[in-house]
Amino acid sequence: MRDVVELQFDRTPPTREEMQQLAADLSDEERHLLLEHGEEAPFCGVFLHERREGLYTCRLCGLPLFRAVAKFESGTGWPSFTAPAASDHLRRVRDSRYGMVRTEIVCARCGAHQGHVFADGPPPTGERFCINSGSLEFTPKGQPLPDKLGRGSPEGEPAW
Repeated sequence: MRDVVELQFDRTPPTREEMQQLAADLSDEERHLLLEHGEEAPFCGVFLHERREGLYTCRLCGLPLFRAVAKFESGTGWPSFTAPAASDHLRRVRDSRYGMVRTEIVCARCGAHQGHVFADGPPPTGERFCINSGSLEFTPKGQPLPDKLGRGSPEGEPAW
């Protein structure tokens, strides 16, 4: 099976109606994290200690964001990754809230807040993508990826 970075995913933004349908499936906490750029408390996220092989996707639209092999223990209290599954699946946005300047990470397809990226990560990238568990969904290796927008998986691939 091909690696996720080789697959081509439709990054066309959801329509207003699609966004309403996607948001209707969110809990209040997920809505706060994803749509209102919230932060979850450290050391409480469901994916902090996830160790299985798999792929992390955007909780809102299902776009693949991180491979499990890029996950590492940063000690910060949030799931941390060294690199995205594909560089064009995330957008970086300047965040000057809370009296500091950080780089926010949002899903390139739907704009949902994921977390922040910092320049203090391990090799090979030197970056630490610090992500809210509530902004993600996990698909174990070999399982079909979510198709939340009904656009089909890339090139008919049933699983990654």
